Amino acid sequence: MALLALDNWLIREKSHEGLSGFRRFLVEFGCFGLKEARACLFAALFFAAVFLVPRGGVAGIPRYDLLLVIALLIQGWMVAARLETLDELKAICLFHVVGFALEVFKTSGAIQSWSYPDFAYTKVFGVPLFSGFMYAAVGSYIIQAWRLFDLRIRHHPPYWMAVVIALLIYANFFTHHYLGDYRWYIAACLGGLYARSTVIFRPYDRDRSMPLLLGFLLIGFFIWVAENISTFFSLWHYPNQLGAWSAVHVGKWSSWSLLVVMTFTIVANLKHVKARIHVPE
Repeated sequence: MALLALDNWLIREKSHEGLSGFRRFLVEFGCFGLKEARACLFAALFFAAVFLVPRGGVAGIPRYDLLLVIALLIQGWMVAARLETLDELKAICLFHVVGFALEVFKTSGAIQSWSYPDFAYTKVFGVPLFSGFMYAAVGSYIIQAWRLFDLRIRHHPPYWMAVVIALLIYANFFTHHYLGDYRWYIAACLGGLYARSTVIFRPYDRDRSMPLLLGFLLIGFFIWVAENISTFFSLWHYPNQLGAWSAVHVGKWSSWSLLVVMTFTIVANLKHVKARIHVPE
């Protein structure tokens, strides 16, 4: 109930025309930070568990299994507390499935892009089931941010084009191991497709805007930072991190930004979200 009350206060229409200058900046920036933190609720709770659960597990229960239970409890609580709707939960489950399928491929014996070194009872094809929730966390953030910031999109490309580019992004994660990496060609097409797209958001009492492409890049950057933290805590390993930890290659930033585009496309097809998107005739 406390979080619902906080949400109602955050989204309530405010009018403070007397604010100006540096004081307005501080108020808007503070409210922006509070909304961002609230939108990251699932990710924050989940990654807190990553940091707090010992690598050796608890009471004989492996760490990966505990993380799965914790993720399920967080997700169930958010729906029960009406912080997410059932329709939004369906979209989040789709992120989970899409992410888990990618994980199975990337960790397979023929590819071995990364690995999950610890034992777990809930591993399927070598991938712990909790891993899908890391992708679902991105979807949860976008869904929560949409409501809290009163997001609207101007000049969104036609939906069929957005879906095609999202499918190409996803397919390239698989095919680049066999046919070559075409991410930069896809990114160029993406840049043209979303060149005019603008996201309008409300940190406090006034609408602000920025290019949608910049939003994709910023979210991708913070996911890349979170990935560095996760590998430091040995949640998974890249081949170059087996001997000693090293920073995740900055090239992964582009991969995450493209994945954000794919996630955004799924969210954009939710009924209540679609109503806030302007597609030019």
